[in-house]
Amino acid sequence: MLAKLNSLGLKGIEGYAVGVEVDIAPGLPSYSVVGLPDAAVKESKDRVVAAIRNSGFELPSRRVTVNLAPAEIRKAGTHFDLPIALGMLLAAETLDGRDAGAAGAVFLGELALDGAIKPVVGVLPMLLSLKASGYSGPVVVPASNAAEAALAGLGALAASTLSEAAAWLAGKGSLPACAPGAAPEGTPSPGDMAEVKSQAFAKRALEIAAAGFHNIIMVGPPGSGKSMLAKRFSSILPPLTEEQSLETTKIYSVCGLLSRARLITERPFREPHHSISDAALIGGGSSPKPGEVSLAHNGVLFLDEFPEFSRASIESLREPLESRRVTVSRVRDTVSFPARFALVAAMNPCPCGYLGHASRQCSCNPLQVQKYRARVSGPVLDRIDLHVQLSALKYADWSALPSGETSASVRERVIEAGRRQRARFNDGRAVPNALMNVRQIREHCRLPSGASELLEKAMDRMGFSARSLDKIMRVARTIADLAGAGDIGREHVMEAVQYRSLDRAVETV
Repeated sequence: MLAKLNSLGLKGIEGYAVGVEVDIAPGLPSYSVVGLPDAAVKESKDRVVAAIRNSGFELPSRRVTVNLAPAEIRKAGTHFDLPIALGMLLAAETLDGRDAGAAGAVFLGELALDGAIKPVVGVLPMLLSLKASGYSGPVVVPASNAAEAALAGLGALAASTLSEAAAWLAGKGSLPACAPGAAPEGTPSPGDMAEVKSQAFAKRALEIAAAGFHNIIMVGPPGSGKSMLAKRFSSILPPLTEEQSLETTKIYSVCGLLSRARLITERPFREPHHSISDAALIGGGSSPKPGEVSLAHNGVLFLDEFPEFSRASIESLREPLESRRVTVSRVRDTVSFPARFALVAAMNPCPCGYLGHASRQCSCNPLQVQKYRARVSGPVLDRIDLHVQLSALKYADWSALPSGETSASVRERVIEAGRRQRARFNDGRAVPNALMNVRQIREHCRLPSGASELLEKAMDRMGFSARSLDKIMRVARTIADLAGAGDIGREHVMEAVQYRSLDRAVETV
């Protein structure tokens, strides 16, 4: 007999409909799965059969064929266990009196050997895609995923065991509706900008970076406050919008990192170690998964000791820094992940860290310094909007009481600058200045009188590329927004040029 049920697949961070067809026919006992299943789907045979028998059901010794349609898309994950098991029970006519109201239901869940339904990853993005398609029927998910499923607003039902799901499918039981999780607990504070002593120039650059969502690199000797500043960068960023919150939560759901199935309301801060592989940083694998750049989506990616990362890892940042997306291509499939993050990189000026230090002598020769700086290539630096040089902290600054602005006051200016950017694009979206395209730069970043000559001289002396000039215009637009100016002024352009110091420094060291 043939039985048909519905499930969902996951491609990148988007779901798609999957039809689960189970046929039980006379013949030698066998079990086969077709429809491009991966190893986890193929292994469902042993889990499904054991779960059915340990749940008190009997299966005839016949030939079982499972088809996952559409057959041309590769199926990955363990969430097909539940619909396959229910399909086998229906095809074997073990379940009688199937409820007509459940005929079009969608099922997700991994089965334990005792018949318990275990949680699966990617429930939220799959249900959001299902909702976007116009589906409004019943959805059955693992009870452990109930709070996550409730975020999709589909009125999903929670099942704890195969027996419960089978009884509901047969119209002989009920399942509880998924309820949202508890309110988010307070997250640890990232610290306050007022705690960072001195370094007014770097604080100003971080404020500009936060207001326009620009990338920034800080260069300074050990102990100058690079890491301290970077870890407080999140405290001055504007809050996530509802749309951004859902986007970020979907990515964490796919990776199985959704803590207590709560909506992510704080901007992510990712800080991978420099020994990370390029696949872990960018994303990939045989079944492509998001990497650190996507986990930092709508948040901060902090790369400390930037030149210590492998050359492949650093160069792999070129695409996400430019397009704000990562495309992973495999023989059978191509998957795209969002990666709209603010890069905060930190590095020493030389291998020993004391080049240019006021009181400590650098032990590196010019060739060592050049090789160290060359680990971060020109094309990568070209894609970083702001370059900031930090100096060593003096004792008077270290011993003084904190006297700088608090993160709260800086954040207010950043939020106000964000309002001006949304009003400029006149569509209500949170489009930061860093993402302006060439047409928008031409329209919203007109040069004031005298600025063209300034940029021409700077380009001749520092060797700016066309991309660098675009970065300068975007940064100048953000500086003007922070100042509440409708048009870019010459002083805004002059300040923006100051944040391109590494364009020259890399070549002259």
